[in-house]
Amino acid sequence: MRSTMPDFPLTIASIMRHGTGLFGDHEVVTYTGDGYHRLPYRELAREAARLAGALRGLGVDGDQRVATFCWNNTTHLTAYLAVPSMGAVLHTLNIRLFPEQVAYIANHAEDDVLIVDASLVPLLAPILPEMKNVRHVIISGEADTGPLLSAGKDLHDYRTLLDAASDGFDWPEVDERAAASMCYTSGTTGNPKGVVYSHRSAYLHSMSVCTANAMGLSAGDRVLPIVPMFHANAWGLPYAALMAGASLVMPDRFLQGEHLARVIAEERPTVSGAVPTIWGDLLRHARQHGSDLSSLRLVPCGGSAVPESLMRALETEFGVHVVQAWGMTETSPLATVAHGDSWDLRVTQGRLLAGVEGRLVGGGDTVLDADGVSVGELEVRGPWVTGSYHLDEDTSRFHDGWLRTGDVGKLDARGYVTLTDRAKDVIKSGGEWISSVELENALMGHPAVVEAAVIGVPDERWGERPLACVVLDGTAGVAELREFLSARVARWQLPERWAFIDAVPKTSVGKFAKRALREMHARGELTIVES
Repeated sequence: MRSTMPDFPLTIASIMRHGTGLFGDHEVVTYTGDGYHRLPYRELAREAARLAGALRGLGVDGDQRVATFCWNNTTHLTAYLAVPSMGAVLHTLNIRLFPEQVAYIANHAEDDVLIVDASLVPLLAPILPEMKNVRHVIISGEADTGPLLSAGKDLHDYRTLLDAASDGFDWPEVDERAAASMCYTSGTTGNPKGVVYSHRSAYLHSMSVCTANAMGLSAGDRVLPIVPMFHANAWGLPYAALMAGASLVMPDRFLQGEHLARVIAEERPTVSGAVPTIWGDLLRHARQHGSDLSSLRLVPCGGSAVPESLMRALETEFGVHVVQAWGMTETSPLATVAHGDSWDLRVTQGRLLAGVEGRLVGGGDTVLDADGVSVGELEVRGPWVTGSYHLDEDTSRFHDGWLRTGDVGKLDARGYVTLTDRAKDVIKSGGEWISSVELENALMGHPAVVEAAVIGVPDERWGERPLACVVLDGTAGVAELREFLSARVARWQLPERWAFIDAVPKTSVGKFAKRALREMHARGELTIVES
């Protein structure tokens, strides 16, 4: 028996129509450093139509890739809506990758048109000649275009293009399974890999973000996506906000604690998302200046494990409720959120969301029990979990329809995931596994520790032992830190080797770059203190 329901397409265009139509008086606000640019959603719809018309005039008439090299702002949001809705594919380029990686990605994706923020023109200029397929570059804002001229691309002013276009556009009917956007992994090992999201996957992911088990967005919310829009589509927050009718507050390039504290105090966002390092910086600024963060009802935090000490401090001192969330570029990215009435639940990576299934796999690809005790690699599948990489025949990350996440941890019968490490970062010491994440989180609970990253280093007796790389904001010696740790982890896990550094190197998406630390150790660039 067949249903009587029509096969109505789940598309970005339908999210745009709903958000900008029913909630036309809600707004997108972009912080400029000294003020704000405001645009009601009804005007955002007209901007999207103008951009689509302008792109059509430049020859974008199919599924060509339209790349962005932009901050979180109104221009970027306009492209988020216009490009997929016209049938093209939005490709958000990660501005923080190495230049050669950006060029590789642009070529691999076959980017045709590139929209760049004026402030990023100096960063783009040396790379642009290597982007072989790019024909047109659209510059948003005032910039010196001289450095771009030698690349041989057609240059256009964003505002001039849109002002010349009609605010009406004949949006096509797009297949919901067609590509809507694409992101690339951060390429910590090998070349970055492309993940292509469909309209259907983006729509379903947005619905999931809006549920109470995730972020519970509604039309009464104001959403501040601090996580970059080039990082897995800002965790899906822009589309989910429009689906819910929530207003958006965009921080542009101003991600320092001083600016974020001002935006939160003045624009009163209720939901925000960013990696732990951002919230750590904001916490230190707020403590020093007595900042008002009280508007925030929920802060999903992810990208790396969130220290319990950070969550407790923001909640007890400023009333900001932080929840861990976990996902990957490959999962669109939201897969779990750690809601719960106890810290035992809140310090996990969270509970699998409806639509995402998970399992643990051990040696020999044996599926392990979800008993909260067994440890293995987490595998996931679902309608917004990728089943392959773009133009990549490597299938090693895929197993019988499941994605091998590369994360090691536990899974219980309620669907709560506790990740102990990345498979490549687990420290194998004398036949036992030591979780670098557990040591890091415990260390960052010390009041003098700003950041801590733990890596495994060779040891003649045990094979590997932990090396703790610590950033201090205060005074603390090795003996004090070991004593602090001894009350929180087993004594055999305590590091014997310590390095005090100015900052932990970060990846392009704000995670600790442990490979860089391992390379620094191998080159003898870390001053080791032994205990």
